[in-house]
Amino acid sequence: MSLFSDNIRNLRVQHKISQEKLAESLGITRGRYVKYEDGTSEAPYEILKKIAHYYHISIDLLLSVDVRKILVDDLLQLENNRLVLPITVDNKGENFIEVVTQKVKAGYLNGYADPEYIESLQQISLPFLGSGKHRGFPVEGDSMPPHENGSIIVGRYIEKLGDVKDGKTYILITKNEGMVYKRLNKNKMNALVVASDNNFYPPYEVKVSAILEIWEYVCNIGLTDEKQQVPETVSVTNMFLELKRDINDLKINRYM
Repeated sequence: MSLFSDNIRNLRVQHKISQEKLAESLGITRGRYVKYEDGTSEAPYEILKKIAHYYHISIDLLLSVDVRKILVDDLLQLENNRLVLPITVDNKGENFIEVVTQKVKAGYLNGYADPEYIESLQQISLPFLGSGKHRGFPVEGDSMPPHENGSIIVGRYIEKLGDVKDGKTYILITKNEGMVYKRLNKNKMNALVVASDNNFYPPYEVKVSAILEIWEYVCNIGLTDEKQQVPETVSVTNMFLELKRDINDLKINRYM
């Protein structure tokens, strides 16, 4: 038997529902449902989706996590059962901020929907951030100055793609690229244009269908107190402004 078969049987028993009643709710025969529960037949996507909606749980959890080991009530319920996001709370019921360090970053793509994995992450609390679900992610490379390699970006979870604001920065979790921190724009059909603040890296597109999670930047936890270098373009601009002031002073003195 598969983990999925065990899960749907255990969920049905927990909710004290008969196979016949559940099959009726799914729009299939009892005989067809029994094959899914005993593992002799695999459920197609449409049935997976119906079962996930019925129990208010994500398909990810149904397929990959032993639901007997988690409290479904402790999961964050999102709109239209689109996803159920694991969260951790302190003894007062306040959300912890899980921090995805460089050491565990590689496992996040497989573990983002697994409550056991999320619970294993390091945790911090930043009360000043206010409402919303927050998580910390590591910055890698030099594509997004002034955030340096090794610092942590704390993001607020975005439930709807429509809540993404053009020009703001976000942590994207994607199927192909994994974890990236970029500035987003929604000026493409069924895709986001992602850009680095470092102009050395050209913008590119990410298909909406490839996006697993989006987290909006709220704060940065840095590791250095080095003085930020003034960009050359700023220095040139200041030089011209200074020159303009000198010319205006000369004009004023000429007519005095």
